[in-house]
Amino acid sequence: MEHRGLDADGYFEREGSLGRVQPEFTALVAATRRRIAEAYGRRLHSAYLYGSVPRGTARPGRSDLDLLIALHREPTDDDRDTAEVLGRGLDEEFGEIDGVGILLFGKDRLLSDRERYDLGWFLACLCTPLLGADLAEHLPRYRPDALLARELNGDLATLLPQWRSRAEGASTPAEYRRMNRFFSRHLVRTAFTLVMPRWGGWSSDLRESAEVFGHYYPERAAQLREAAEVALEPVGDPAVARRYVEDLGPWLADEYTARLGTKSPRP
Repeated sequence: MEHRGLDADGYFEREGSLGRVQPEFTALVAATRRRIAEAYGRRLHSAYLYGSVPRGTARPGRSDLDLLIALHREPTDDDRDTAEVLGRGLDEEFGEIDGVGILLFGKDRLLSDRERYDLGWFLACLCTPLLGADLAEHLPRYRPDALLARELNGDLATLLPQWRSRAEGASTPAEYRRMNRFFSRHLVRTAFTLVMPRWGGWSSDLRESAEVFGHYYPERAAQLREAAEVALEPVGDPAVARRYVEDLGPWLADEYTARLGTKSPRP
């Protein structure tokens, strides 16, 4: 398989750019930039796009819009409420997207030592600058090594109890659809980062991530391919969630811990 996402020296290339945004989403991106500035004013340090929209792979009416917003200080409850209103307004107005996800952090946390190989890497490598001064200028270059893999997804074991509670509390196909999309995305990305140091490359493509993983774990390849499809075409089937929290998730968490260790604790 071709190794993607690295430059000639083996460092991550930043994926996505505003130049890759498809014409169907240009009005959305322009409105997003304007509304973020209006909503946060002087509290805003910078804002970023990530995901399929800046990669140029978004599907009109089916992809969501993903944003990271950095404030000068740690966000307050009012700031989080503002993000919720902002995302809901964009989702309701623009039929080109199916949902808006907003990550909201203070700039000091994004640049902190404890987030150097998690949120710092995420911003520097997967986020496309939309507004303000780019924080990536203060972050190092990254390689797809074991330290990065551990700090990115070495916390699956601690997340699974929350997932089980969420699955037990769901009752409608719509709830299961949203939940299955979230679980499957997380599992495919975690499975990929498990093998990322051995493969020596990067991909945000879920289908490719599943194929890369399957090369190292053929006995679980079919499950990952299925999860990648659910991430792209979510289903409201409770049996899918049960398989994730009772089988694939626990196995993946144990294998991750055995090979890479656990993520450093956060406050």
